[in-house]
Amino acid sequence: MGARIAVRVTAVIVEDGRILLLDQDTGTGRSWSLPGGKVEHGETLSAALVREVREETGLEVVPGRLLYVCDHLPGDDAHVVHMTFTAQRVGGRVGDVESGADTRPIRGVEFVAIDKLGELGFSDRFVELARLGWPGAGSYMGFKSAIGL
Repeated sequence: MGARIAVRVTAVIVEDGRILLLDQDTGTGRSWSLPGGKVEHGETLSAALVREVREETGLEVVPGRLLYVCDHLPGDDAHVVHMTFTAQRVGGRVGDVESGADTRPIRGVEFVAIDKLGELGFSDRFVELARLGWPGAGSYMGFKSAIGL
């Protein structure tokens, strides 16, 4: 039996020109990331996004539009389909993190000015997409590096 394909969802939650990020080791050298995680067997993309955001940030959200679909091939025969959605806060409190829900401890959750993304280790490409309001939304972008993640 061949390797399985995993599906990962991430949320872009922007309020007042600031984007919600987790202070968490990513394994990429960057210590800030978008909230999200793997879709569990039998779970819809929407349910996974809502669950992951609740566990990691304390917020209740409603998924919005699909921004990007990308492939991530980290090696070891792994293949992750990476799907990024917008989401809107409808309740909850930033920082009410579910302890132990994530394999990598979350040090903090905060809204960060889009202009500060570069200082937090995000690529120029990701910062550009954020500043321009996610051009090409709804597109398959190829490898995850195409969106700077």
